[in-house]
Amino acid sequence: MEYQQAIDYLSSYTDYEVVPRLAHNAANYDLRRVEELLSRLGDPHLKARSVHIAGTNGKGSVAAMVASALSASGYTTGLYTSPHLHTWRERIRVGGELISEAELTALVERLKPEVEVVNQKATYGRLTTFELLTALAFAHFAGNGVDFQVLEVGMGGRFDATNVTNPEVCIITSIGLDHMDVLGSTLAEIAAEKAGIIKPGSTVVTSPQPDEVAGVINETCRGCGVQLITVGSDVTWQGLGFDLARQLLRVEGRKGGYELSIPLLGQHQLDNAATAVAALEVLAGKGFDISREGIVDGLGRVSWPGRLQILSHHPLVVVDGAHNIDSARSLKRSIEQYFDFDQAILVIGASDDKDIASIVSELFPLFDKVIVTRSRHPRAMAPASLVAEFARHGVKAQAAEDVPSALSQALALAGDKDLLCVTGSLFVVAEAIEQAARLSLTR
Repeated sequence: MEYQQAIDYLSSYTDYEVVPRLAHNAANYDLRRVEELLSRLGDPHLKARSVHIAGTNGKGSVAAMVASALSASGYTTGLYTSPHLHTWRERIRVGGELISEAELTALVERLKPEVEVVNQKATYGRLTTFELLTALAFAHFAGNGVDFQVLEVGMGGRFDATNVTNPEVCIITSIGLDHMDVLGSTLAEIAAEKAGIIKPGSTVVTSPQPDEVAGVINETCRGCGVQLITVGSDVTWQGLGFDLARQLLRVEGRKGGYELSIPLLGQHQLDNAATAVAALEVLAGKGFDISREGIVDGLGRVSWPGRLQILSHHPLVVVDGAHNIDSARSLKRSIEQYFDFDQAILVIGASDDKDIASIVSELFPLFDKVIVTRSRHPRAMAPASLVAEFARHGVKAQAAEDVPSALSQALALAGDKDLLCVTGSLFVVAEAIEQAARLSLTR
């Protein structure tokens, strides 16, 4: 089997990232089929200590921060995230290194006969692409003898394929309205799905939450008899300044203070950093050798592209994967806080299941010119829908057939002191990063 054949095999199964409407029915989910597959593989998910992270926004950033700090503390650490920007290999890393093409291919060859046995029986339904990827990640981590596996939930939590571990610490980042057709129409319903990762024996860390969400998390923690640590009260932070390369902050944890420098912009990343520190303190309190120096060093070296990432300074080209109302609001706030510019140009594309009306209502007042486009992804929204949404706000948006064309149009309009922001979807952001590299945009 060649690498592309391995990817084609994984993609041949039901993929809710490509066809999200299939995810609407809860009957499609049953963790017992994941556990059956993992049992046939020798239960690799139980070989390492786990950190499990759910949430609407920020869970990938927090996962990257925790994994970086664990690695800096001397632990062999696996990191499993989704989706990817450029290659499937980004989803599975050990010590910051992406799984190689050869490793992924060999694991798919190993998984394939076991997958086919499970699917032939179909006792609990047929396995999906994400479930296969999750099993593959666990097998890779076990094969590399990782000490910790940091796991980002794909969607929701309760039925997510990652929810088969017994984590040392569960983290719930900021929860907002997203995937409402799958997870629920209210914050409380969505929070209940996310809180499904909470299990007896773990400790829970939560980012600041709306009252409706905090109530659900509190109730779940009481029901499981677990300790809850809340950023904003138990752990706090204070911003100390920034430039266009990093932010400085002080986190007051339960075990002391931390002077941090993180190479990520956006005030939401300060919440995320404090959340990561709170979780790392939990692990230190359980006897793991995680020092203040390891935390400071790890967070100082974290890398998480596509989130308020600067691609060029003249003009200022910024990409951010904002894809719901809360992340759009954070993006708008960050642009106003962090950047100086003459005019602002927006390039935006979205997936067809997103609340584009709310995203547009947040962003349109900030931008002088708008170019709408679509990514190559199968569920990309048609540009005409975005044009119509901006028109409702009196904005005449230009349309471009693809992201490279949109970026080229925007660059032609931009002066040296202008800001060009690409957003709406991580898929759009990934293609913008690729095109910027082809154009040799320099920082």
